[in-house]
Amino acid sequence: MEQARQLECRHLPRRAANRAPADCIQGAMRTFILRALAALMLTLTALATGPASAQTASGVQGPVPTGLPNRLLIGLFEEAGQNWMRDSGVPWDVRYRYFTKGWVDNWGWGQRDGSWGAAFMQESATQNFIAAPVFYQLFGEPGGGEGESLAKLGNATTMRGYFSDFKLLMQRAKEHGRPVLVLIEPDALGLLQQQTNSNPNAYAAVAATGLPELASLPNTVAGWSLAFLQLRKAVGANNVILGMHVSAWASGKDIACCSVTDPLQPEVDKVVNFLKPAGLATNVTGTTYDVLVGDPLDRDADFYKLTRGEDRWWNASDTASISSRSFNRYAEWLRLMNVATGKRWVLWQIPLGNSNHRNVHNDGSARAGYRDNRTEYFFGTLGDPHRRKFANSGVIALLFGAGAGGQSSYQNDLGTDGQPYVRSRAGAFLSSGGLTLPAVGTTLPLPGGGTDGGTAGGTDAGTGGVDGGVDGGTDAGTDGGTSGTTRGYGFESGTEGWTASGGQLRAVSTSTARAYAGTRSLAVPFSGTSGTGMAVVPNASVPRGATVTFRVWIPSGSRLTSIQPFALEGAAGGWRYTGRWTAISNLRTNTWNTITVTLPSTSTTPLYQLGVEFTTSGSWTGTAYIDGISW
Repeated sequence: MEQARQLECRHLPRRAANRAPADCIQGAMRTFILRALAALMLTLTALATGPASAQTASGVQGPVPTGLPNRLLIGLFEEAGQNWMRDSGVPWDVRYRYFTKGWVDNWGWGQRDGSWGAAFMQESATQNFIAAPVFYQLFGEPGGGEGESLAKLGNATTMRGYFSDFKLLMQRAKEHGRPVLVLIEPDALGLLQQQTNSNPNAYAAVAATGLPELASLPNTVAGWSLAFLQLRKAVGANNVILGMHVSAWASGKDIACCSVTDPLQPEVDKVVNFLKPAGLATNVTGTTYDVLVGDPLDRDADFYKLTRGEDRWWNASDTASISSRSFNRYAEWLRLMNVATGKRWVLWQIPLGNSNHRNVHNDGSARAGYRDNRTEYFFGTLGDPHRRKFANSGVIALLFGAGAGGQSSYQNDLGTDGQPYVRSRAGAFLSSGGLTLPAVGTTLPLPGGGTDGGTAGGTDAGTGGVDGGVDGGTDAGTDGGTSGTTRGYGFESGTEGWTASGGQLRAVSTSTARAYAGTRSLAVPFSGTSGTGMAVVPNASVPRGATVTFRVWIPSGSRLTSIQPFALEGAAGGWRYTGRWTAISNLRTNTWNTITVTLPSTSTTPLYQLGVEFTTSGSWTGTAYIDGISW
């Protein structure tokens, strides 16, 4: 499958290849001006519209659906009738396959009774896998392709046959009697949001189909999405777990690829507001969708780079800014969606490339396929903290599979050690017992210190390494210095040139309320506006390659979601940005947290800015503190 990307630098839709992708901004935000503009945009949007929901939740939201184990699930795409997963010796959890138009009668080779789908579910269960049909039928219905999605919904005859097929799937799944994970229409709701200009009440034939089960539903796009819930309920397929697909570009800005300098919360709000009446909020069916479904990318990153000249690599460094094309940004988007909806995530169709692939069309020979870094991110040396990070964002399943022919595959991938990469790495993870998911309102602890620095091809040239980690210790009473310290900021004599930037913060000042060393620190008060603000100082004379140590006090009950100490070089340094993004789950409250950022050995001095970014999700008006900055 190749999904529709109708904006910025997403790829061409499979059935609309005559449309060229729009221009997009490829570079990550590295300048003060762009950061200030992004903060201003978020402030204005929040003031004008307000958030879609009150961001008051702490920790992961929403239960793991009944029928699924309370651990991180790992699965693969596999065609019906194939046995690679069974013969691999790995205790995989989930087996998925597309159910496209024609599945109901095995594409003309069987009875029109859904028995082909029943056979796939039974085959999966026999091999101890949870079956995961991907109901992907709309784009194959008559009347055009993805661009005609809304028009198809308005055709009562088309929708009557369409929903009759889905009803058969529910009947066969009910008879299966075991948990079945059904992923509903990848990208369809994203397309419909754009084609209706975010109007869930646009016309769609639902009750108008004449199907008695749908008679009580509105003839709207939201009603179309509710029909899947209603048919599950009418059939009594209580063992079916329904997943609503949420496209990262549905709001009109592709947060994972191109619109990487835009604040995330406004884009989350736009999508959530559209999806609430479509089955995320209380509705006439009496049920809601069980999980959200997302796809980090549908093809290997180097496929795009080599065949289309598009940069789809994500920075794998744990220090990457959420205002960059990075795993950190995607994880934060997932987390915000989880908090706003109370639903956990299934990530599927994750590319299978690794840094050892030969960057050629996959013909089945060893290491054929294109490079990517997603398998290495989740199963490499630092796979454990990365899996925990995504679990803390609400992810309960990672399902890997090529989204089109010629991509890398688990059947012929090899790591640098000569072993099948996904089979050996995921196998070791699953055989050791896997990862227990965080309970509602909690997060999993992350190992302290160290970073991965990114995997091959996936790092952003603007990010530097970091040294050490967040120790969360109670260091009060020490001198605030480190061995070899040459300069720093202690705020004993005033703000020392530090100022607040962004509408999220009020003016900074010195305060005796907290002190890491001496009697004063820099107080950073919040205005009650969600988004990212910065406490910064210009022209800091930090030597090249120096390690800068920041001490930050976070009070309990704050609405902070992350902080990021950073250094921004000026024009002579190419506006290089070096930071350490740290989620609130990795910080201790009511004590001093120590975070270090190491500048590149080629960094320029003085810096354009040295500072700390604070990201808050709600109307919090408390105060954080900074002290003991040294190098």
